[in-house]
Amino acid sequence: AALLTFTRNRGAATYAQTLQNIPETQVTTLENGLRVASEESNQPTCTVGLWIEAGSRYEDAKTNGAGFFVEHMAFKGTKKRPGSAFEKEVESLGAHLNGYTSREQTAFYIKALSKDMPKVVELLSDLVQNCALEDSQIEKERGVILQELKETDSNLADVTFDYLHATAYQGTALAQTVEGTTENIKRLTRADLASYVDTHFKAPRMVLAAAGGISHRELVDAAKQHFTGMPVTSKEGSVPALACCRFTGSEIRARDDALPLAHIALAVEGPGWADPDNVVLNVANAIIGRYDRTFGGGKNQSNRLAALAAEHNLCHNFEPFNTSYSDTGLFGFHFVSDPLSIDDMMFCAQREWMRLCTSTTESEVTRAKNCLRNAMVAQLDGTTRVCENIGSHLLHYGRRIPLEEWDARISAVDARMVRDVCSKYIYDKCPAIAAVGPIEQLLDYNRIRSAMYWIRF
Repeated sequence: AALLTFTRNRGAATYAQTLQNIPETQVTTLENGLRVASEESNQPTCTVGLWIEAGSRYEDAKTNGAGFFVEHMAFKGTKKRPGSAFEKEVESLGAHLNGYTSREQTAFYIKALSKDMPKVVELLSDLVQNCALEDSQIEKERGVILQELKETDSNLADVTFDYLHATAYQGTALAQTVEGTTENIKRLTRADLASYVDTHFKAPRMVLAAAGGISHRELVDAAKQHFTGMPVTSKEGSVPALACCRFTGSEIRARDDALPLAHIALAVEGPGWADPDNVVLNVANAIIGRYDRTFGGGKNQSNRLAALAAEHNLCHNFEPFNTSYSDTGLFGFHFVSDPLSIDDMMFCAQREWMRLCTSTTESEVTRAKNCLRNAMVAQLDGTTRVCENIGSHLLHYGRRIPLEEWDARISAVDARMVRDVCSKYIYDKCPAIAAVGPIEQLLDYNRIRSAMYWIRF
Protein backbone atom coordinates (compact mmCIF):
# COMPACT_ATOMS: atom_id res chain seq x y z
CA ALA A 1 0.00 0.00 0.00
CA ALA A 2 2.84 2.38 0.89
CA LEU A 3 4.51 1.67 -2.46
CA LEU A 4 1.30 2.38 -4.39
CA THR A 5 0.82 5.66 -2.51
CA PHE A 6 4.39 6.67 -3.29
CA THR A 7 3.94 5.95 -6.99
CA ARG A 8 0.65 7.82 -7.14
CA ASN A 9 2.04 10.88 -5.37
CA ARG A 10 5.10 10.90 -7.57
CA GLY A 11 2.90 10.93 -10.69
CA ALA A 12 0.80 13.85 -9.43
CA ALA A 13 3.93 15.83 -8.51
CA THR A 14 5.44 15.16 -11.93
CA TYR A 15 2.44 16.69 -13.69
CA ALA A 16 2.52 19.80 -11.49
CA GLN A 17 6.27 20.18 -11.93
CA THR A 18 5.90 19.77 -15.69
CA LEU A 19 3.58 22.77 -15.86
CA GLN A 20 5.81 24.91 -13.66
CA ASN A 21 9.13 23.98 -15.24
CA ILE A 22 8.27 24.81 -18.84
CA PRO A 23 10.78 27.41 -20.08
CA GLU A 24 9.47 30.95 -20.38
CA THR A 25 8.47 32.15 -23.83
CA GLN A 26 10.57 35.21 -24.61
CA VAL A 27 9.13 37.77 -27.02
CA THR A 28 10.89 40.69 -28.69
CA THR A 29 9.26 43.09 -31.14
CA LEU A 30 11.56 44.62 -33.77
CA GLU A 31 11.22 48.21 -34.93
CA ASN A 32 9.33 47.16 -38.06
CA GLY A 33 6.71 45.28 -36.00
CA LEU A 34 7.99 41.71 -36.47
CA ARG A 35 7.49 39.69 -33.30
CA VAL A 36 10.30 37.27 -32.45
CA ALA A 37 9.35 34.59 -29.90
CA SER A 38 11.21 31.55 -28.65
CA GLU A 39 11.28 28.85 -26.00
CA GLU A 40 14.73 27.56 -25.13
CA SER A 41 15.36 23.94 -24.18
CA ASN A 42 18.22 21.47 -24.20
CA GLN A 43 17.11 19.79 -27.43
CA PRO A 44 19.78 19.10 -30.07
CA THR A 45 17.34 20.24 -32.75
CA CYS A 46 15.18 23.30 -33.24
CA THR A 47 12.13 24.31 -35.24
CA VAL A 48 11.99 27.87 -36.59
CA GLY A 49 8.96 29.16 -38.45
CA LEU A 50 7.06 32.16 -39.68
CA TRP A 51 3.37 32.44 -38.80
CA ILE A 52 1.61 35.02 -40.96
CA GLU A 53 -1.79 36.64 -40.57
CA ALA A 54 -2.94 35.67 -44.05
CA GLY A 55 -5.30 33.09 -45.50
CA SER A 56 -8.43 32.56 -47.55
CA ARG A 57 -10.46 34.87 -45.28
CA TYR A 58 -8.35 37.77 -46.57
CA GLU A 59 -9.16 36.96 -50.20
CA ASP A 60 -12.13 37.95 -52.33
CA ALA A 61 -14.08 35.86 -54.83
CA LYS A 62 -11.64 36.65 -57.66
CA THR A 63 -8.43 35.99 -55.72
CA ASN A 64 -9.62 33.01 -53.65
CA GLY A 65 -6.84 30.42 -53.80
CA ALA A 66 -3.99 32.95 -54.19
CA GLY A 67 -2.62 32.24 -50.71
CA PHE A 68 -2.60 28.48 -51.31
CA PHE A 69 -0.92 29.07 -54.68
CA VAL A 70 1.75 31.29 -53.06
CA GLU A 71 2.43 28.60 -50.44
CA HIS A 72 3.22 26.17 -53.26
CA MET A 73 5.40 28.71 -55.07
CA ALA A 74 7.37 29.62 -51.93
CA PHE A 75 9.27 26.33 -52.13
CA LYS A 76 10.09 26.69 -55.83
CA GLY A 77 12.98 29.10 -55.61
CA THR A 78 13.76 32.69 -54.69
CA LYS A 79 15.55 35.53 -56.45
CA LYS A 80 18.74 34.60 -54.56
CA ARG A 81 18.23 30.84 -54.88
CA PRO A 82 16.52 30.20 -58.22
CA GLY A 83 14.88 26.95 -59.25
CA SER A 84 15.52 24.02 -56.97
CA ALA A 85 18.52 25.68 -55.27
CA PHE A 86 16.38 26.62 -52.27
CA GLU A 87 15.22 23.06 -51.62
CA LYS A 88 18.74 21.71 -52.17
CA GLU A 89 20.15 24.11 -49.59
CA VAL A 90 17.53 22.99 -47.08
CA GLU A 91 18.35 19.36 -47.79
CA SER A 92 22.08 20.02 -47.45
CA LEU A 93 21.39 20.97 -43.82
CA GLY A 94 19.52 17.71 -43.30
CA ALA A 95 16.54 19.89 -42.44
CA HIS A 96 12.81 19.43 -42.95
CA LEU A 97 10.82 22.24 -44.62
CA ASN A 98 7.05 22.43 -44.51
CA GLY A 99 4.18 24.90 -44.61
CA TYR A 100 0.42 25.20 -44.63
CA THR A 101 -2.36 27.67 -45.35
CA SER A 102 -5.62 27.92 -43.44
CA ARG A 103 -8.50 30.39 -43.44
CA GLU A 104 -6.75 32.90 -41.18
CA GLN A 105 -3.06 32.03 -41.14
CA THR A 106 -0.15 30.85 -43.27
CA ALA A 107 2.95 29.15 -41.88
CA PHE A 108 6.39 28.15 -43.14
CA TYR A 109 8.72 26.28 -40.80
CA ILE A 110 12.01 24.39 -40.87
CA LYS A 111 13.25 21.76 -38.42
CA ALA A 112 17.05 21.51 -38.29
CA LEU A 113 19.99 21.07 -35.95
CA SER A 114 20.19 23.80 -33.33
CA LYS A 115 23.56 25.01 -34.61
CA ASP A 116 22.00 25.81 -38.00
CA MET A 117 19.40 28.22 -36.57
CA PRO A 118 20.99 31.39 -38.12
CA LYS A 119 21.00 29.75 -41.56
CA VAL A 120 17.36 28.67 -41.12
CA VAL A 121 16.33 32.25 -40.29
CA GLU A 122 18.11 33.45 -43.45
CA LEU A 123 16.30 30.86 -45.57
CA LEU A 124 12.91 31.80 -44.14
CA SER A 125 13.53 35.50 -44.72
CA ASP A 126 14.54 34.78 -48.30
CA LEU A 127 11.43 32.66 -48.78
CA VAL A 128 8.94 35.39 -47.79
CA GLN A 129 10.82 38.44 -49.10
CA ASN A 130 12.26 37.23 -52.39
CA CYS A 131 9.90 34.59 -53.75
CA ALA A 132 10.81 34.31 -57.45
CA LEU A 133 7.33 33.50 -58.84
CA GLU A 134 8.82 32.42 -62.15
CA ASP A 135 6.30 32.03 -64.96
CA SER A 136 7.51 28.53 -65.85
CA GLN A 137 7.21 27.38 -62.24
CA ILE A 138 3.76 28.98 -61.93
CA GLU A 139 2.44 27.00 -64.89
CA LYS A 140 4.00 23.81 -63.57
CA GLU A 141 2.57 24.33 -60.10
CA ARG A 142 -0.84 25.25 -61.53
CA GLY A 143 -1.17 21.68 -62.80
CA VAL A 144 -0.07 20.28 -59.43
CA ILE A 145 -2.69 22.33 -57.57
CA LEU A 146 -5.46 21.35 -59.99
CA GLN A 147 -4.57 17.71 -59.34
CA GLU A 148 -4.69 18.37 -55.58
CA LEU A 149 -8.16 19.87 -55.98
CA LYS A 150 -9.34 16.63 -57.62
CA GLU A 151 -7.88 14.63 -54.74
CA THR A 152 -9.54 16.94 -52.21
CA ASP A 153 -12.90 16.36 -53.90
CA SER A 154 -12.49 12.64 -53.20
CA ASN A 155 -12.01 13.29 -49.46
CA LEU A 156 -15.62 13.52 -48.38
CA ALA A 157 -14.80 14.69 -44.85
CA ASP A 158 -12.98 17.74 -46.24
CA VAL A 159 -15.78 18.35 -48.73
CA THR A 160 -18.37 18.22 -45.94
CA PHE A 161 -16.49 20.80 -43.84
CA ASP A 162 -16.07 23.10 -46.84
CA TYR A 163 -19.82 22.88 -47.42
CA LEU A 164 -20.39 23.57 -43.73
CA HIS A 165 -18.40 26.81 -43.96
CA ALA A 166 -20.14 27.70 -47.21
CA THR A 167 -23.60 27.46 -45.67
CA ALA A 168 -22.75 28.80 -42.20
CA TYR A 169 -20.94 31.89 -43.50
CA GLN A 170 -22.61 32.27 -46.88
CA GLY A 171 -21.78 35.46 -48.72
CA THR A 172 -18.66 36.15 -46.61
CA ALA A 173 -14.95 35.38 -46.93
CA LEU A 174 -15.10 32.49 -44.44
CA ALA A 175 -17.38 30.64 -46.84
CA GLN A 176 -14.49 30.29 -49.29
CA THR A 177 -12.28 27.22 -49.40
CA VAL A 178 -8.58 27.49 -48.59
CA GLU A 179 -7.54 25.93 -51.91
CA GLY A 180 -9.77 28.18 -54.05
CA THR A 181 -11.88 27.23 -57.02
CA THR A 182 -10.71 25.42 -60.15
CA GLU A 183 -11.61 28.48 -62.23
CA ASN A 184 -9.51 30.76 -60.05
CA ILE A 185 -6.49 28.47 -60.08
CA LYS A 186 -6.64 28.34 -63.88
CA ARG A 187 -6.69 32.12 -64.28
CA LEU A 188 -4.53 33.49 -61.43
CA THR A 189 -1.52 35.31 -62.89
CA ARG A 190 1.92 36.17 -61.61
CA ALA A 191 0.68 39.70 -60.93
CA ASP A 192 -2.11 38.33 -58.70
CA LEU A 193 0.34 36.25 -56.67
CA ALA A 194 2.84 39.11 -56.38
CA SER A 195 0.06 41.42 -55.20
CA TYR A 196 -0.95 38.90 -52.53
CA VAL A 197 2.62 38.66 -51.24
CA ASP A 198 3.07 42.45 -51.29
CA THR A 199 -0.17 42.96 -49.36
CA HIS A 200 0.10 40.30 -46.67
CA PHE A 201 3.73 39.27 -46.16
CA LYS A 202 4.59 42.28 -43.99
CA ALA A 203 6.48 42.44 -40.71
CA PRO A 204 3.60 43.51 -38.39
CA ARG A 205 1.53 40.56 -39.63
CA MET A 206 4.27 38.01 -38.88
CA VAL A 207 5.62 36.06 -35.92
CA LEU A 208 9.06 34.47 -36.11
CA ALA A 209 8.78 31.60 -33.64
CA ALA A 210 11.42 29.10 -32.54
CA ALA A 211 11.68 26.21 -30.09
CA GLY A 212 14.54 23.91 -29.16
CA GLY A 213 18.21 24.30 -28.36
CA ILE A 214 18.53 27.90 -29.44
CA SER A 215 19.32 31.22 -27.77
CA HIS A 216 16.67 33.94 -27.90
CA ARG A 217 19.35 36.57 -28.17
CA GLU A 218 20.91 34.86 -31.19
CA LEU A 219 17.46 34.45 -32.74
CA VAL A 220 16.76 38.18 -32.36
CA ASP A 221 20.17 39.04 -33.81
CA ALA A 222 19.49 36.81 -36.84
CA ALA A 223 16.04 38.36 -37.27
CA LYS A 224 17.48 41.88 -37.15
CA GLN A 225 20.03 40.92 -39.78
CA HIS A 226 17.57 39.42 -42.24
CA PHE A 227 14.17 41.04 -41.54
CA THR A 228 15.01 44.64 -40.63
CA GLY A 229 14.54 45.89 -44.20
CA MET A 230 11.13 44.26 -44.54
CA PRO A 231 8.41 46.85 -45.37
CA VAL A 232 5.73 47.55 -42.79
CA THR A 233 2.92 48.14 -45.30
CA SER A 234 2.20 47.30 -48.92
CA LYS A 235 2.52 49.75 -51.78
CA GLU A 236 -1.21 50.45 -51.56
CA GLY A 237 -1.00 51.14 -47.81
CA SER A 238 -2.22 49.18 -44.82
CA VAL A 239 -4.25 45.99 -45.18
CA PRO A 240 -8.04 46.50 -44.92
CA ALA A 241 -9.68 45.50 -41.65
CA LEU A 242 -10.91 41.93 -41.36
CA ALA A 243 -14.47 41.72 -42.69
CA CYS A 244 -17.17 40.56 -40.27
CA CYS A 245 -18.52 37.07 -40.98
CA ARG A 246 -22.09 36.48 -39.86
CA PHE A 247 -23.29 32.97 -39.02
CA THR A 248 -26.43 31.70 -40.77
CA GLY A 249 -28.51 28.72 -39.71
CA SER A 250 -28.99 26.84 -43.01
CA GLU A 251 -28.00 23.70 -44.85
CA ILE A 252 -26.29 22.25 -47.92
CA ARG A 253 -27.20 18.77 -49.12
CA ALA A 254 -25.18 17.03 -51.82
CA ARG A 255 -27.01 13.75 -52.35
CA ASP A 256 -25.18 10.98 -54.19
CA ASP A 257 -26.68 7.53 -53.74
CA ALA A 258 -23.73 5.94 -55.55
CA LEU A 259 -21.52 6.59 -52.53
CA PRO A 260 -21.43 3.90 -49.82
CA LEU A 261 -21.49 6.14 -46.71
CA ALA A 262 -23.05 9.44 -45.68
CA HIS A 263 -21.02 12.29 -44.17
CA ILE A 264 -23.01 14.64 -41.93
CA ALA A 265 -21.77 17.73 -40.09
CA LEU A 266 -23.93 19.88 -37.82
CA ALA A 267 -22.73 23.04 -36.07
CA VAL A 268 -23.89 26.12 -34.20
CA GLU A 269 -21.98 29.38 -33.97
CA GLY A 270 -19.15 29.17 -31.46
CA PRO A 271 -16.94 31.82 -29.87
CA GLY A 272 -13.77 33.38 -31.29
CA TRP A 273 -10.26 32.47 -30.21
CA ALA A 274 -9.97 34.80 -27.22
CA ASP A 275 -13.37 34.04 -25.68
CA PRO A 276 -13.03 32.20 -22.31
CA ASP A 277 -16.10 30.10 -23.19
CA ASN A 278 -13.81 28.06 -25.46
CA VAL A 279 -12.36 26.18 -22.49
CA VAL A 280 -15.83 25.16 -21.28
CA LEU A 281 -16.88 24.08 -24.78
CA ASN A 282 -13.72 21.98 -25.11
CA VAL A 283 -14.66 20.26 -21.85
CA ALA A 284 -18.14 19.65 -23.29
CA ASN A 285 -16.62 18.06 -26.40
CA ALA A 286 -14.45 15.85 -24.20
CA ILE A 287 -17.63 14.68 -22.46
CA ILE A 288 -19.12 13.73 -25.83
CA GLY A 289 -15.86 12.05 -26.82
CA ARG A 290 -15.10 10.47 -30.16
CA TYR A 291 -15.67 7.05 -31.66
CA ASP A 292 -14.44 4.81 -34.42
CA ARG A 293 -15.36 1.22 -35.16
CA THR A 294 -11.71 0.27 -34.73
CA PHE A 295 -11.79 1.36 -31.06
CA GLY A 296 -11.89 -1.33 -28.40
CA GLY A 297 -14.35 -1.31 -25.54
CA GLY A 298 -17.58 -1.51 -27.51
CA LYS A 299 -20.65 -0.59 -25.47
CA ASN A 300 -18.50 -0.35 -22.32
CA GLN A 301 -16.90 2.94 -23.36
CA SER A 302 -17.17 5.81 -20.89
CA ASN A 303 -18.69 8.27 -23.39
CA ARG A 304 -22.45 7.71 -23.65
CA LEU A 305 -22.67 8.54 -27.33
CA ALA A 306 -19.76 6.22 -28.15
CA ALA A 307 -21.38 3.41 -26.17
CA LEU A 308 -24.67 3.90 -28.04
CA ALA A 309 -22.92 4.03 -31.40
CA ALA A 310 -21.07 0.78 -30.67
CA GLU A 311 -24.07 -1.06 -29.20
CA HIS A 312 -26.57 -0.13 -31.92
CA ASN A 313 -24.16 0.21 -34.86
CA LEU A 314 -25.20 3.83 -35.43
CA CYS A 315 -22.13 5.03 -37.32
CA HIS A 316 -18.66 4.18 -38.54
CA ASN A 317 -17.12 7.11 -36.65
CA PHE A 318 -17.99 10.47 -35.13
CA GLU A 319 -16.02 13.36 -33.71
CA PRO A 320 -17.01 16.69 -32.14
CA PHE A 321 -15.15 19.86 -33.15
CA ASN A 322 -14.71 23.42 -31.93
CA THR A 323 -13.20 25.44 -34.78
CA SER A 324 -12.38 29.01 -33.78
CA TYR A 325 -11.60 32.13 -35.81
CA SER A 326 -10.88 35.71 -34.81
CA ASP A 327 -14.46 36.69 -34.09
CA THR A 328 -16.58 33.58 -34.58
CA GLY A 329 -16.40 29.80 -34.66
CA LEU A 330 -18.12 26.51 -35.45
CA PHE A 331 -19.06 24.19 -32.59
CA GLY A 332 -20.50 20.89 -33.68
CA PHE A 333 -20.02 17.25 -34.61
CA HIS A 334 -19.31 15.21 -37.73
CA PHE A 335 -20.21 11.57 -38.29
CA VAL A 336 -20.01 8.95 -41.03
CA SER A 337 -22.79 6.37 -41.18
CA ASP A 338 -24.63 3.89 -43.32
CA PRO A 339 -27.59 5.41 -45.22
CA LEU A 340 -30.21 3.76 -43.00
CA SER A 341 -28.60 4.84 -39.71
CA ILE A 342 -28.55 8.61 -40.29
CA ASP A 343 -31.78 9.40 -38.46
CA ASP A 344 -30.90 7.32 -35.39
CA MET A 345 -27.39 8.77 -35.14
CA MET A 346 -28.60 12.34 -35.53
CA PHE A 347 -31.26 11.76 -32.88
CA CYS A 348 -28.72 10.38 -30.38
CA ALA A 349 -26.17 13.11 -31.09
CA GLN A 350 -28.69 15.93 -30.65
CA ARG A 351 -30.02 14.28 -27.50
CA GLU A 352 -26.46 14.27 -26.15
CA TRP A 353 -26.27 18.00 -26.85
CA MET A 354 -29.50 18.57 -24.95
CA ARG A 355 -28.18 16.51 -22.05
CA LEU A 356 -25.08 18.73 -21.94
CA CYS A 357 -27.38 21.74 -21.61
CA THR A 358 -29.61 20.28 -18.93
CA SER A 359 -28.07 17.43 -16.94
CA THR A 360 -24.26 17.31 -17.15
CA THR A 361 -22.81 15.61 -14.06
CA GLU A 362 -19.68 16.44 -12.05
CA SER A 363 -18.18 12.99 -12.66
CA GLU A 364 -18.40 13.50 -16.43
CA VAL A 365 -16.76 16.92 -16.13
CA THR A 366 -13.93 15.51 -14.02
CA ARG A 367 -13.18 12.81 -16.59
CA ALA A 368 -13.38 15.32 -19.46
CA LYS A 369 -10.98 17.72 -17.72
CA ASN A 370 -8.44 14.93 -17.34
CA CYS A 371 -8.73 14.19 -21.06
CA LEU A 372 -8.07 17.86 -21.84
CA ARG A 373 -5.05 17.94 -19.53
CA ASN A 374 -3.63 14.91 -21.30
CA ALA A 375 -4.07 16.59 -24.69
CA MET A 376 -2.58 19.81 -23.33
CA VAL A 377 0.62 18.16 -22.07
CA ALA A 378 0.95 16.37 -25.42
CA GLN A 379 1.68 19.81 -26.94
CA LEU A 380 5.13 19.54 -25.37
CA ASP A 381 5.96 16.56 -27.57
CA GLY A 382 8.66 17.81 -29.97
CA THR A 383 9.99 21.21 -30.99
CA THR A 384 7.67 21.51 -34.01
CA ARG A 385 4.48 21.34 -31.93
CA VAL A 386 5.88 23.80 -29.41
CA CYS A 387 6.95 26.19 -32.19
CA GLU A 388 3.51 26.04 -33.81
CA ASN A 389 1.92 26.63 -30.41
CA ILE A 390 4.02 29.78 -29.93
CA GLY A 391 3.36 31.18 -33.40
CA SER A 392 -0.38 30.51 -33.36
CA HIS A 393 -0.83 31.89 -29.86
CA LEU A 394 0.86 35.18 -30.68
CA LEU A 395 -1.37 35.60 -33.74
CA HIS A 396 -4.58 34.62 -31.94
CA TYR A 397 -4.09 35.96 -28.41
CA GLY A 398 -1.22 38.43 -28.72
CA ARG A 399 0.78 36.35 -26.23
CA ARG A 400 1.60 32.75 -25.51
CA ILE A 401 -0.68 31.46 -22.78
CA PRO A 402 1.33 29.21 -20.40
CA LEU A 403 0.11 25.66 -19.83
CA GLU A 404 -0.15 26.45 -16.11
CA GLU A 405 -2.75 29.10 -16.96
CA TRP A 406 -4.62 26.69 -19.24
CA ASP A 407 -4.63 24.15 -16.41
CA ALA A 408 -6.10 26.72 -14.02
CA ARG A 409 -8.84 27.57 -16.54
CA ILE A 410 -9.67 23.89 -17.00
CA SER A 411 -9.72 23.28 -13.24
CA ALA A 412 -12.21 26.12 -12.76
CA VAL A 413 -14.83 24.42 -14.96
CA ASP A 414 -17.66 22.61 -13.20
CA ALA A 415 -20.90 20.96 -14.28
CA ARG A 416 -22.94 24.12 -13.85
CA MET A 417 -20.59 26.07 -16.12
CA VAL A 418 -20.87 23.37 -18.79
CA ARG A 419 -24.66 23.45 -18.61
CA ASP A 420 -24.79 27.25 -18.75
CA VAL A 421 -22.29 27.72 -21.59
CA CYS A 422 -23.76 24.88 -23.68
CA SER A 423 -27.22 26.39 -23.22
CA LYS A 424 -25.83 29.73 -24.38
CA TYR A 425 -24.47 28.33 -27.65
CA ILE A 426 -26.58 25.23 -28.37
CA TYR A 427 -30.02 25.37 -26.77
CA ASP A 428 -32.74 26.53 -29.19
CA LYS A 429 -30.19 27.78 -31.74
CA CYS A 430 -30.47 27.42 -35.52
CA PRO A 431 -27.73 25.03 -36.70
CA ALA A 432 -25.80 24.88 -39.96
CA ILE A 433 -25.86 21.47 -41.65
CA ALA A 434 -23.76 19.95 -44.41
CA ALA A 435 -24.47 16.49 -45.77
CA VAL A 436 -22.79 14.50 -48.56
CA GLY A 437 -23.56 11.06 -49.95
CA PRO A 438 -26.64 8.82 -49.70
CA ILE A 439 -28.53 11.18 -47.38
CA GLU A 440 -32.16 10.46 -48.25
CA GLN A 441 -32.87 9.56 -44.62
CA LEU A 442 -31.60 12.89 -43.27
CA LEU A 443 -34.67 14.60 -41.88
CA ASP A 444 -36.02 17.94 -43.04
CA TYR A 445 -34.19 20.98 -41.62
CA ASN A 446 -37.20 22.00 -39.53
CA ARG A 447 -37.28 18.59 -37.84
CA ILE A 448 -33.60 18.86 -36.99
CA ARG A 449 -34.12 22.41 -35.75
CA SER A 450 -36.98 21.24 -33.50
CA ALA A 451 -34.58 18.83 -31.76
CA MET A 452 -32.41 21.76 -30.62
CA TYR A 453 -34.59 22.17 -27.52
CA TRP A 454 -36.64 20.10 -25.12
CA ILE A 455 -40.16 20.97 -24.01
CA ARG A 456 -39.82 21.02 -20.23
CA PHE A 457 -42.50 21.54 -17.58
